[in-house]
Amino acid sequence: MTTHKKIRIHPGEILKEEFLVPLGISANRLATSLDVPANRISSIINGERSITGETALLLGRTFKTTPEFWMNLQTHYDLEIAKDEVPAARVHRADKLAKELCLA
Repeated sequence: MTTHKKIRIHPGEILKEEFLVPLGISANRLATSLDVPANRISSIINGERSITGETALLLGRTFKTTPEFWMNLQTHYDLEIAKDEVPAARVHRADKLAKELCLA
């Protein structure tokens, strides 16, 4: 049986590969232009930091996307991580409570 491992892509990788590299802009230049600490952008690019609402707003304006685009990338990534990290027993307890509440 073949198992398919889900590929998780951090929003920082999209920021780098789909926006910074093609546009020839450095993380430092982006940070300076947005008046945010350089380590915020570099940490996002390195997958070490999440995109916040503030950063999503600024990236959306900069790259003519929407803040929702950036927040959705982050939310999707976070949910994929949670699916792997939340213990099955906790998920089962949530399912059990849903049945008790007649929601299942």
